[in-house]
Amino acid sequence: MDAPGVPLSGAASGSAASGSAASGSATLKSAALSSSARGGAPQFDVVVVGSGIVGLGHALAAVRRGLRVVVIDRSAEIGGASVRNFGHLCFTPQAGQAREFALASRAIWLDVATDAGIWLRESGTFVIARHADELQVLSDLAEVRGAEVRGAEVRGDEVRGADSRAAAGGGPGTRGAEAGPLGDRAEVELLSAADAEARIPVAQGTAVGGAFLPYDLQADPRQAAAALAGYLASRGVEFRYRTAVTGVSSGRVETTRGAITAATIVVAVNHDIDQLYPEVAERRGIRRCGLDMLRVDAGLRMPLAAPLLTGWSLVRYGAFGGTPAAAALRERLGREHPELAALDLNQMYTQLPDGSLIVGDTHYRGEAIAPFQSEYAFEELLRLAAELFGIARPRVLERWQGVYASAPDEFLIEEPEPGVHLVAATTGIGMTCGLGLAEHVSALAFDSSVSSPRSTL
Repeated sequence: MDAPGVPLSGAASGSAASGSAASGSATLKSAALSSSARGGAPQFDVVVVGSGIVGLGHALAAVRRGLRVVVIDRSAEIGGASVRNFGHLCFTPQAGQAREFALASRAIWLDVATDAGIWLRESGTFVIARHADELQVLSDLAEVRGAEVRGAEVRGDEVRGADSRAAAGGGPGTRGAEAGPLGDRAEVELLSAADAEARIPVAQGTAVGGAFLPYDLQADPRQAAAALAGYLASRGVEFRYRTAVTGVSSGRVETTRGAITAATIVVAVNHDIDQLYPEVAERRGIRRCGLDMLRVDAGLRMPLAAPLLTGWSLVRYGAFGGTPAAAALRERLGREHPELAALDLNQMYTQLPDGSLIVGDTHYRGEAIAPFQSEYAFEELLRLAAELFGIARPRVLERWQGVYASAPDEFLIEEPEPGVHLVAATTGIGMTCGLGLAEHVSALAFDSSVSSPRSTL
């Protein structure tokens, strides 16, 4: 098997994420819920229900604030959506609030990776364009991101000018308003057809162009969450697996092993929110999304050095989908390939450290997801991989079904009663946005300078 390149070891220390660490205990907004009302001091400062990446993100944010944390999960190990994914941390393709959470997540991933022993590489993302409309979407996004940078530079010049005037006695200045790019490179680097085929192991003559998104990252989904949990345990976080939660109220969690008291409770159980808060799931339209994925031995002509997106990906992610050319692309794909549109396809690939290739994926939704997977979907995924890379049918090593929460909104952030926070990524971008989402909610819950709404989104 072809093996991807060695991961970069330079995890960024001293990033914005590490600023959330505190030597002492943070001020708890919900301190009034401490257990004078229940008799005795609370056992923990924070209870996190769910040990997926969103739950672990909350545990990380809390322990960095010096808080006592317990994580509860009904399973014996981490095995849900945080494991059954591509390991693609796709920050540049996000838009709106998802982009804010994604960029915050990026800093946290880089900050914690070395200490936690997480396999993480600053790989970027490749996008292959096989039609002119796909290349136009990429060109549109390159222009959008470039305009954002130019606007930030103008704002920075204005701020510096205001500061200079203030220093000279000419009026007040405002510091901290400057926001520039993630680094020296553009967020979207367009590739010619020749460049794309030289850097991506697709069949010759496939590309009309492409793009490289240099700030995206790649993790190993089978290792990342477990490594983060191990790191948190070394920091004093207690984990109680094989423990089901039967009820939650302010300051108290009922479990199959007895009650646990805490000032703050975070319920981060992904699609299983309907098991504890069915009325919230129904009101927010939260259902389950099932997907089909494979791990294969592909025999690529060279390593796939970064996650690879295709035209089907360009109609899924917010930043691509918001470009002027996206509507025409979506219409063409549906017209030319109705059978693939019916599978709700996102044709993409990542290569694991052992050289095997993750192939996916399809999507189907409902209040429940049947465990029986159609072989047709797998055959189509294998056919498309062989066609794209110009190889024989890949040898299947594993097949699996992923399940995650799906809703009209991208995130669930609610506080149904004081000190109880319901949190989920509800569009399948938990690995990308989960750590930033957790930091956002934690700031609302723990930091006295941040006002906390009862419900957002």
